Formats: sequence, structure tokens, C-alpha cells
Amino acid sequence: MTAWILLPVSLSAFSITGLWTVYAMAVMNRHACPVENWSYNESCSPDPAEQGGPKTCCTLDDVPLISKCGTYPPESCLFSLIGNMGAFMVALICLLRYGQLLEQSRHSWVNTTTLITGCTNAAGLVVVGNFQVDHAKSLHYIGTGVAFSAGLLFVCLHCALCYHGATAPQDLAMAYVRIVLAAIAFVTLILSAVFFMHESSQLQHGAALCELLACVLPRLLPLTRVTRKTTRAKDPEAYPDLLR
Repeated sequence: MTAWILLPVSLSAFSITGLWTVYAMAVMNRHACPVENWSYNESCSPDPAEQGGPKTCCTLDDVPLISKCGTYPPESCLFSLIGNMGAFMVALICLLRYGQLLEQSRHSWVNTTTLITGCTNAAGLVVVGNFQVDHAKSLHYIGTGVAFSAGLLFVCLHCALCYHGATAPQDLAMAYVRIVLAAIAFVTLILSAVFFMHESSQLQHGAALCELLACVLPRLLPLTRVTRKTTRAKDPEAYPDLLR
């Protein structure tokens, strides 16, 4: 059963590397500007000499938002794959975690709500991945709102379950790490939404950076489970419930 540890690790590795790959493809294909670029113009004239490399003249249409980076092919194909595969893995992890807590006679409304919010997050990821912002803006924004809000609620509820279920100092330490990551993700998500509503190029770029952090930080949470399980595996008599 310890082989199931590979599932959350795979989700983290697949989603984080996938998002950065989509971003790199968008930059190299001149569909978005690099994150280190903070200078934006009202318009840019095409420069054939710059073909094959990152843009040096950028407009607000080139802000490296995750949705923008996954709009045009070929990166849109990978973006859809990440959304669909990520949604499947999230739903599977939620079901397994829900079943584990039921086996421990820890049936509660928090556990049930965690399962519902996790599956809702998965549904939002499917919509985001398959309806690009430039082709189905309304559906894409609805999916984004569902994915982010449900995902953040899932992370908070999961942190609560981990905190109240801690039975060892290592468990409590990992619970605090998760709470810190969840808090930072929440702050960056709020900042991203606030910055995105302004037309300032600097704030739009800041929204892109905050959005990226809000996506990456929750993906680090499964790695804390692996750290805890590895610690328990070294002392199975002290930690008999390795799958908890």
C-alpha cells in the first residue's frame, strides 16, 4: 500500500513541471513574455529578426498569465493534458484519502466536505484545461473560479484534518508546514484577483506572478505527506498506521 505514496508525488511533479513547460513553450513561441519582463507597450511592430526567441517588445496581451500561456498551440495541447490528467489524479487522491479516514472511524462532515471540494476542484480543472480563455472566455473564467475557490477550500479543510489527527510531533510539524503553505497560497490568490482587475501593466504582471504561486504552492502539500510517511517507515513500531 505504500506504493500509493507515488500518486500524490506524481501529481506534484506532473503539475509543477507541466505548468513550467507550458510557460516555457509559450515564451519560446512568442505567445507570452518572460516573467522577468516588467516593461509593456501599447503596441509593438513585428520584428522578423527576433523570430525564434522570447519577445523583447510586449503588450498587455502578452502578460504571462497561466491561461494566456496555454491558449495557443502547441502549448494549448499540453495545457489541456495537464488539466485533464491533474483532475483525474486529484479526484483519485480525494477518494483514497476519504476512504482512509473512514477506515479509521473518522467519519465527519469535514471529511465529507473535503471530498466534495476536492472533486469540485477536479471538475473546475477539466473546464479550465479544455476551454481556453481566448476561445471560450466565460466558461474558462467560471472553471478558473471553481478550481481556485474549491481547491483552496480543499487545502484548508485538509490542513484541519491533518492538524486534529496529529498523533506525533512529526505529524504536528507537518501540519504547521501545510498551514503556512495554505496561508501563503490564499494571500497570493487574493492578490492575484485584486491585481487582475486593474489595467496597469505592472499590476497585471504582478497578478501573473501571484497566480503562478497560488497554483504551485498547493502542489507542494503532497510532498509533506511523503516526508511524514518516510519518517514513520524508519520506525514502524512507533508508527504502526503508516497509511494514515
